Amino acid sequence: MNLLSLQEKEKLNNYLEIHKYRWELHAREKQILPEGDWQTWLMRMGRGAGKTRTGAETVRIWKDNNPIIHLVGATAADVRDIMVEGKSGLVNTSPKWDKAVYHSSKRKVTWNNGAYALLFSADEPDRLRGPECYKAWADELATWRYPDAWDQLQFGLRLGDNPQCIVTTTPRPTKIIRELATDPTTHQTIGTTYENRANLAKSFMDKIIKKYEGTRIGRQELNAEILEDVEGALWSSKLIDPYRVSKAPELVKIVIAIDPAVTSSKTSNETGIIAVGYANVMGRNGVEQHYYILDDYTGIYTPNQWATKSIQMFDYLEANEMIAETNNGGDLVETVIKGIDPTIPYRKVHASRGKVTRAEPVVGLYEQGRVHHVGSLAKLEDQMTTWDAGAGDPSPDRIDALVWGVTALNNNYEGWFA
Repeated sequence: MNLLSLQEKEKLNNYLEIHKYRWELHAREKQILPEGDWQTWLMRMGRGAGKTRTGAETVRIWKDNNPIIHLVGATAADVRDIMVEGKSGLVNTSPKWDKAVYHSSKRKVTWNNGAYALLFSADEPDRLRGPECYKAWADELATWRYPDAWDQLQFGLRLGDNPQCIVTTTPRPTKIIRELATDPTTHQTIGTTYENRANLAKSFMDKIIKKYEGTRIGRQELNAEILEDVEGALWSSKLIDPYRVSKAPELVKIVIAIDPAVTSSKTSNETGIIAVGYANVMGRNGVEQHYYILDDYTGIYTPNQWATKSIQMFDYLEANEMIAETNNGGDLVETVIKGIDPTIPYRKVHASRGKVTRAEPVVGLYEQGRVHHVGSLAKLEDQMTTWDAGAGDPSPDRIDALVWGVTALNNNYEGWFA
């Protein structure tokens, strides 16, 4: 048997190393940068379908001839942890001879050829005002809190002969996604989670399929479908989108509403935590109360965790009152909150009527255009437009907290729940 010489081994290793980073040899056809005259490449894909890797590899290709690129994620942490330093991000998919160097203090990634990428969070749309670029990568556009960030990114995408943007996202039925999907300047690629099964851990596939397969939300999260509003749901996107605002006016009162869960295991219900405020606004019939959904901190927490989150939210927003449904937790809810901060103004509420009955007056306020979401609250809005009580859907914890919050601020509160 002939043994390779050291020189031959070195050549072979070099060849294998180069081969490893040749994206066109490893990518699926859907992940290859498309040709043609397009402005936006919408990669509408399911969870784990390879969209982040595609975004990073596309940027690697672009930076050879486009010296300034913008990278925008839902939050600053997402840009850093997913787009830049994630397993499929720029740093970890770059070869040592063409390394992407991350400068965290400058919000910047640089390459040896002088090209660089500027990093932006969609939570800060104003930072996108002014900076120009040749190309851009927008990740998880469907979850961006402030739609204005997309507009500002487009205004800055104006250098060179062919400014383009790749959008990598699991879809939601937002106005931006719907418009992009039907825009003639968009090249759309649709991919499912199943198509990337070979590159996903078995535990991931087992977990995500168990959670979503066979469900309506699975069509969105696995198959990347843009879902229509559910017939039977109390809310529709038409009740939310036209009245959305980027910033709330000066508010008269703010409450933090809590719908506590009984347990905190991985399969538990979430504890709904929603911040709501109201302002007096001049309407057709004189001064009206308008309600502003400020934020959503819902999650699976222990009692100490959800109480701490709620208090942090209370302090940050300078809220006036904290309210909590006590059907499940009884006096324990107040005990936990007061144990952390005894100065919190607290009121307990008890549900004596069904969820739909409690929600209907709030839906009425939405129908009157008197409830405004501040930015996009993706998970809350998904629940609002898909929950069908008649179909036996799980308890909507975010909706419950929202309903309690708006109700507590309404002048007719006692009349609704007497």
